[in-house]
Amino acid sequence: MTRRYVMEFERPLVELETKLEELRRIDFAQNPELVSEVEELAAELERLHEETYSHLSPWEKVQVSRHPDRPKTQDYLETIFTDVIELHGDRAYGDDEAIVAALATIGGMRTVVLGHRKGKNTRENIKRNFGMVHPEGFRKAIRAMRLAERFGLPIVTFIDTPGAYPGIEAEERGQAWAIAEALAVLSGVRVPVVCVGIGEGGSGGALAIGFGDRLIMLENAYYSVISPEACASILHKDAGKAADMADCLALTAADLVELGIADEVVAEPLGGAHRDTGVVMSAVRERVLEALGTLAASEPDAIAERRYERLRRIGVIAGDLG
Repeated sequence: MTRRYVMEFERPLVELETKLEELRRIDFAQNPELVSEVEELAAELERLHEETYSHLSPWEKVQVSRHPDRPKTQDYLETIFTDVIELHGDRAYGDDEAIVAALATIGGMRTVVLGHRKGKNTRENIKRNFGMVHPEGFRKAIRAMRLAERFGLPIVTFIDTPGAYPGIEAEERGQAWAIAEALAVLSGVRVPVVCVGIGEGGSGGALAIGFGDRLIMLENAYYSVISPEACASILHKDAGKAADMADCLALTAADLVELGIADEVVAEPLGGAHRDTGVVMSAVRERVLEALGTLAASEPDAIAERRYERLRRIGVIAGDLG
């Protein structure tokens, strides 16, 4: 039997689930007194599930966002889009597996899809660098953005990365410049851009394909200027303080809506998106189509102008922009 991945805060629940499974294997005909005990334990477990998953802390939400069984960009691409044609390479260095760029159709509408691509097992994660993009990956995304603008195709992006790859070879190939150029191109393209936060959203690696006209966040996804561990390492020289930093970073979907950065939150099944991927996929498809339908009527110049104003409003707490 495949072992279930257990998050830190789930351990008390898993212990009860294990005990309940053991009790249910007992022959109740010979142990009738156990029936009521099993029923009580099942009711208690259901109550604890509701209580635990309905009141997750920011750090616990970060853990859920990283769950290995959580739907990945490629799952959304395969499930809610059709006629997918993947685009490869940056025409300068190589093809970065950590990011996917594709032409795809959703609801009869041809689009360009961009997304961070993690693996579903250790081998795939190593191949895809755990979703941490190299400069050539961002340049592949830029190529796709420009293609979208040239042919008037809306862009849909899926955000799921702990951050851009910080290795020396990435810096040698112009990592910072690639991220900056991706931001400049994405902020100015004259086509609708809808972004969906499906898991992790760390630093410039997320922002490079994560800014547009709409930002839709899954309930347990996060989006932040820095990951909690990196923040703790910089401020406290101790990555073990990540949970404390998560409380301070205002990184949850609800926080982002309150701050005016995200537009809406897609509810997840109790326990996370991996518990019922079909429900989540359907909801994301509906929200993306609704956003694209609303934006489709806008003039290209008006789209770019409103996106610029949207960007300018982020971080404004009081007063005007003058």
